[in-house]
Amino acid sequence: MYERILVAIDASQAAQRALEEALKIARAAHSTVIAVFVAEHAASMVDVGTGLIDEEVFPMGSTGAAMATLEDARALFEQRGVRGVTRIVDSYGEDIAGVLGRIAGECEADLVVMGTHGRRGIGRLLLGSVAEAVLRRTEVPVLLVRRERDLDEIPSDL
Repeated sequence: MYERILVAIDASQAAQRALEEALKIARAAHSTVIAVFVAEHAASMVDVGTGLIDEEVFPMGSTGAAMATLEDARALFEQRGVRGVTRIVDSYGEDIAGVLGRIAGECEADLVVMGTHGRRGIGRLLLGSVAEAVLRRTEVPVLLVRRERDLDEIPSDL
């Protein structure tokens, strides 16, 4: 079965649902959940000639959001009685899908669980899909969990 389940988390509803599904599977399979928050930050210029390097790895806003999200995940691990660890990983310019694929390999994940926003059409074309990229790039099984749609998003012809 699954011994190590990697779940990609952020502050989105889709990621929260993915974490919930990962916890259900982990509890049933007595697995360990590895919750990963991939932080992105803009590349900054560094003047190596002066020896001055910006010590801040993550912008304060993203660090706070990441830490709060990871703390919430740790609380859910304890609440649900599931073994789990949390990690924050900086992408350092690498695309998020690449980071998640690399982390899945490093931690020898048996399953990757992640949320998807379910974008279609031009939204998907313009914004891309991290979930789809992970699905295409990794050899590990991937469970995609779609966020709940708001009532106003459900087509009226159903």
